Amino acid sequence: MPPQKPLRYRDAGVNIDEAGRTVDFIKDAARRTFSRNVLTGIGSFGAMYELRNWKRPVLISSADGVGTKLKVAFITGRHDTVGSCLVNHCVNDIAVQGAVPLFFLDYFAVGKLDAGVAAQVVTGLARACEENGCSLIGGETAEMPGMYAPGEYDLAGFIVGAVERNELLTGAMIKPGDVLIGLPSNGLHTNGYSLARKLLFEIAAYKPKTFIPELDCTAADELLKVHRSYLKPIQKLAKAGLLLGAAHITGGGISDNTPRILPKGVAAEIKVGSWPVLPVFELLRRLGNIPEDDYRRTFNLGIGMILVAPEKKAVKARRLLDRMKEPHYEIGRAIRQPRGKKERVIYR
Repeated sequence: MPPQKPLRYRDAGVNIDEAGRTVDFIKDAARRTFSRNVLTGIGSFGAMYELRNWKRPVLISSADGVGTKLKVAFITGRHDTVGSCLVNHCVNDIAVQGAVPLFFLDYFAVGKLDAGVAAQVVTGLARACEENGCSLIGGETAEMPGMYAPGEYDLAGFIVGAVERNELLTGAMIKPGDVLIGLPSNGLHTNGYSLARKLLFEIAAYKPKTFIPELDCTAADELLKVHRSYLKPIQKLAKAGLLLGAAHITGGGISDNTPRILPKGVAAEIKVGSWPVLPVFELLRRLGNIPEDDYRRTFNLGIGMILVAPEKKAVKARRLLDRMKEPHYEIGRAIRQPRGKKERVIYR
């Protein structure tokens, strides 16, 4: 056989120079999120974070992805919101247990690396980390030819937070009569996108740039809205002793997420019509003739977080939210689990 022509890594589809440009951008973006607790810069084999001024800290961690919301980013070429969605989702998941976010790591995997796309994604990650007081201290950028379709990537994140042991939010003290306060979402957040994309782009045949009057924006603008962070209202109410538990309303909706914080023998009674269901959900329901149960378990329906306040302190909790200019709705109460019923969430 004739001598094989020399092959470089680039010939197999991996561009180390493009990876270097991406890492340089990540270093600059991440550095803006560092606190004095971060002991290493981006590029070390492991990121180091020093816990300071804690007495009995409990570390709380979570990992998540953005799901098929990424598909909307791919078809629009807009990649600056999905990173923020990922960070905020992870922040909410640990905030409901009382944790302060400490640091975040991301996993960005792509078939062929484009430093410009990666920069947009990382910009969103860093922006949300800054807004939540969380340090972006590391992660992984993986270029894997053949693993992903051209122009596509996957994005996941891992967060670590801490809370003093005596300040943990567990929901264990919730009892019948306690008040459920809903904080509004601004759209789908990061759940229900497989169904939403099918309904909007296949059934209704909308294009990403189609302006939808009832939404007052294009399909893409609606679907790429950033998943909200609820860290500040959770922290304020917890510090004031006005919070017994909190449920992040993600996949499974109110029906499946609320029971995760309820003690045995306690259920949640939800007052239908006590908050405005966002137009996007009404549109999706109409397009798909979605059954009620599936509708409630697929989408957040306009409530992104449920806070449970003690019955006698609920008015104080709502006044505090008013002072924060945080929109909210009293959407129900904790009740005794009805005999013979398996449902932990009952709609009235």
